Amino acid sequence: MKRRVVITGLGIVSPVGNNVEEVWKNVQAGVCGIAPITRYDASEMKVKLAGEVKNFHPEELIDKKEIRKMDRYSQYAMCAAVQAMRDAGLDDTKGSEEPVFEEEGTGFAAGAATEDAAETSETSAADFDRDRWGVILASGIGGIATIEDNKVRGMEKGYDKVSPFFIPMSISNMAAGNIAIRYGLHGMCTCVVTACASANNAIGDAFRHIRDGYGDLMLAGGSDAAVTPLCIGGFAVMKALTTETDPSRASIPFDAERSGFVLGEGAGVLVLEEYEHAKKRGAHVYAELSGYGATCDAHHITAPAPGGVGAARAMKQAMDEAGIAPADVDYINAHGTSTPMNDSCETAAIHAAFGEEASRLKVSSTKAMTGHLLGASGAVEAVITTLAVENGFVPATINYKTPDPACDLDIVPNKGEEMKIRYALSDSLGFGGHNAVLVFGNKENLEG
Repeated sequence: MKRRVVITGLGIVSPVGNNVEEVWKNVQAGVCGIAPITRYDASEMKVKLAGEVKNFHPEELIDKKEIRKMDRYSQYAMCAAVQAMRDAGLDDTKGSEEPVFEEEGTGFAAGAATEDAAETSETSAADFDRDRWGVILASGIGGIATIEDNKVRGMEKGYDKVSPFFIPMSISNMAAGNIAIRYGLHGMCTCVVTACASANNAIGDAFRHIRDGYGDLMLAGGSDAAVTPLCIGGFAVMKALTTETDPSRASIPFDAERSGFVLGEGAGVLVLEEYEHAKKRGAHVYAELSGYGATCDAHHITAPAPGGVGAARAMKQAMDEAGIAPADVDYINAHGTSTPMNDSCETAAIHAAFGEEASRLKVSSTKAMTGHLLGASGAVEAVITTLAVENGFVPATINYKTPDPACDLDIVPNKGEEMKIRYALSDSLGFGGHNAVLVFGNKENLEG
């Protein structure tokens, strides 16, 4: 019998806020996190805008000595993971020590989650086997800033003078490793790299790891910090990024005037648990993770398959695994990157997967607010989708002006809507033809 998997903790660092409460408030208000680049001097480059993380203070959650050993993408990941663990009512200690439940949490509903755990649980966190707790934390690019910085240092001073932490700071799996070390998680620990589908694949793989009995609790998500000259330049010469200078007309998914995506950065982490495991410790449940679909277009290194056929198959797989029909889905958090080809192909994929139900669906892209966070995008959107399901609110596609006949869905333009959501999908599609789709179910379904 397949086990049910629930979401009991959330953590986030993003262009629209660095904790869940702040992010959700800004998402509801339709705040745009796109702004001129400050990370480096972009005056001589074509691309001027990005979705940078603002007012980031990792020392509030990470020891300063450890910060110096972490690339920015690892710092984002660790801060999101700490938030998620505290939100789940789990102490910020290693499993070798005796963990206790937090008196106060960090992030949206953390206090409520901890209170639930303290009042209803007959066990402590020490009663659980951390050999069955693990991490699957994705990154599309890893420590690109560290790579760039050490390349310059090597050219100037010689390559024997690069940082001794260059390799562990730059490799893509180290964010997952750092999180496992901090919490003494001895179960599966790995990193998924499937371009912009990475985080959804990580969350989906963690879901199946628990569902099929290999583990009981997993931290899952993704992190990227690729607002760097080389990375921006690389995407720019591919004509993937917009050169728009007005932040309100830069990341405009599904709009006929869209001209490319805006690069963003950040991290999202979810605590996934087997349902009975969560109930045993009295955890607050946000939603159920119900299904996962993963396919490959096998078509082109960057372009999606015509008609979005691969993405449509992933959506159908995810719904089939969740045991639901298209009529049961109320909302899709779309990949919606703001490139001409992606948005039209994703629209076609939704029509193919949902048939006549497509016209009824609410379909929005929160990348209009955050930009495109590459390997972290699915994780940030998973946090937002989880909150949308729990709170009965569909986020808007902000800054929308000009309709495109090729994107003829209800994209919830400019203003979010209150609506009960039974099931929601979150799509992530990546270079190389990777498609990964998650299904989030209302926690009321657990009682059925």
